[in-house]
Amino acid sequence: MLRVGTRGSKLALAQTGHVIDALRALDPDLTIEPVVVESADSTIMDKSRYVSSIEEQLRSHEIDLGVHSAKDVPGEDVPGLLIVAVPERVNPYDTLLGAESLEDLRDGATVGTSSLRRAAQLLAARPDLKIEPLRGNIDTRLRRLTDGDYDAIVLAAAGLERLGIAGDVTQGKLDFVPAPGQGCLALQVRDIDLTTTGIVGPLSHGPSQRELIAERAASSGLVASCNTPLGVHATVEHEAAENGKDKVTVRGWLGLPDGTSFVEDEVSGLASEAHLLGHLLAQRLRSAGGDDILAQAEEMAA
Repeated sequence: MLRVGTRGSKLALAQTGHVIDALRALDPDLTIEPVVVESADSTIMDKSRYVSSIEEQLRSHEIDLGVHSAKDVPGEDVPGLLIVAVPERVNPYDTLLGAESLEDLRDGATVGTSSLRRAAQLLAARPDLKIEPLRGNIDTRLRRLTDGDYDAIVLAAAGLERLGIAGDVTQGKLDFVPAPGQGCLALQVRDIDLTTTGIVGPLSHGPSQRELIAERAASSGLVASCNTPLGVHATVEHEAAENGKDKVTVRGWLGLPDGTSFVEDEVSGLASEAHLLGHLLAQRLRSAGGDDILAQAEEMAA
């Protein structure tokens, strides 16, 4: 019996369903029980409360495998737990809904998002925009757009693709730096559970795992809190290096919540050095003014 922990949202259940289908494809005789894990602490307002609830049930042996949206998982590994597999990544980018591009929006248009990173990058590109909070599941957010509460909204392309929704709403691609891990799933187990590790390990997609390693290393190196708009995106290119080994490029964006100041940079190297490259990017961003931005962002949130 493999007990798989997941959040209860429509998107989380769909993501976990894909993982369970993949596990059954590997072993049709495997008995799998999905377990919906509710948030244990409603006072924590960010998505880490769902991650921590699943991690607590892993530690207490109530589940054997946790399925997370990787962008919700803090950059520092939790003692006793390991991310042992990262299935193939889906679209990591943000999608603009309601217009084909930012340029198509009228002056002072209202754009909905509750992501500090998205709001900061929107304001850095279009300071005239009015950013308004947007919460709820994807269906609720789309309905508020079609009801006219916003001129446009920004959502993760991955969620739309995994649920197969968006309908006839006008869409446009945004050249924003995504959140670390956006579009990735992180499959987490107890570090001493070699049996589950052996079952889940084959689901990992090498390039996607390297990308996530680089992004989490950059996030960890910046020590950014939930008050700091941060985007990190790594891309593995197959056989791009002269020696025939995979190359990874890691791009980062760090700014103030109001978009008035930001730094960005990118580094490239061998994919086998993804962790080091992530930390190198963090160092470069900090030395280019990132430390001041990190401090100012905390002051603005106080």
